[in-house]
Amino acid sequence: METPRSPYKRNKPTRTNWELYGWLFMRMSGLVLIVLVFGHLFVNLMMGEGIHQIDWGFVAGKWASPFWQTWDLLMLWLAQLHGTNGVRTVINDYAERDATRFWLKMALYVATVIVIVVGTLVIFTFDPCADPSQTFSFCTAR
Repeated sequence: METPRSPYKRNKPTRTNWELYGWLFMRMSGLVLIVLVFGHLFVNLMMGEGIHQIDWGFVAGKWASPFWQTWDLLMLWLAQLHGTNGVRTVINDYAERDATRFWLKMALYVATVIVIVVGTLVIFTFDPCADPSQTFSFCTAR
């Protein structure tokens, strides 16, 4: 029996160290996410009327600006990829059988792709001016 602190031995050598890249990504994306999330919370909750201002019109006004679309898109992508990498690490640590590990990670990756694609589509195809009953100052006459 090997000692508990002995390093994990792979069956085949690899040329890249994906775990190192995953570790570095978690640290860098975590720092960027702190800025993105606290900026998001500050603008949505501290400026203006606070939580009472958040409604469909508020989101429509924010997403009329490419800056806020990009901000929210970056926050969505980084949060999703950061969380996926964390769950992937947990699966690698706790799934004992190779087949279980494979299928859990495949389910994780499929869910990640679905959330990223749908979230990106919502951010970029959202058109608050499409409903004629809603009139906002940023909507131009059609």
